[in-house]
Amino acid sequence: MKHDKQVTLAITGASGAPYALTLLQSLVKADYEVFVLISSAAKVVFATEENVKIPSRPSDAAAFFSEQCGAKEGQIQVFGKEEWFSPVASGSAAPRKMVVCPCSTGTLSSIAIGASDNLIERAADVVLKERGQLILVPREMPLSSIHLENMLKLSQMGATIMPAAPGFYHNPKTIDDLVDFVVARILDHLGIEQSLVARWGYQSKHHQ
Repeated sequence: MKHDKQVTLAITGASGAPYALTLLQSLVKADYEVFVLISSAAKVVFATEENVKIPSRPSDAAAFFSEQCGAKEGQIQVFGKEEWFSPVASGSAAPRKMVVCPCSTGTLSSIAIGASDNLIERAADVVLKERGQLILVPREMPLSSIHLENMLKLSQMGATIMPAAPGFYHNPKTIDDLVDFVVARILDHLGIEQSLVARWGYQSKHHQ
């Protein structure tokens, strides 16, 4: 696959496993090659919110996600937290686009200070230094001054902060509708065509 059809998806320990899974499915459907990084805390969240156990071995996790998303062989690659020789760890090989969804406030903080203590943090650091596109999807409330300061700092560095805060103007009827709203906005910012939610002004049902 071409380099511009690659994206890194990091999944961390904030609430919001359905967002991550729907986004991954959408990226696969759009024929992107996806490099998946998943934290230990995110696996606990998946077990709680999706009632699924993500395998610990990266190759097994890749097979699991591929089955969940109907991916082609090799379309989803999963890397462990200390696989420093993976493509996402190097500016010469990493995709230019990265999404952290959901993004825990701990990960937010680590990225903001450039900690690079694990592959998720390093991958985000690479995208920032290479002036790529980094989208962070925090899910926390209320937000402390620390969280807000970290978001401002990252926004000033060029990252896009997209809180998991679904709108209601599309008349959602189900939880999936709310999840789709957030994922649709992420896809819009990535420049990927999506049919999950109509853009403003194009809804089939207008309010007067």
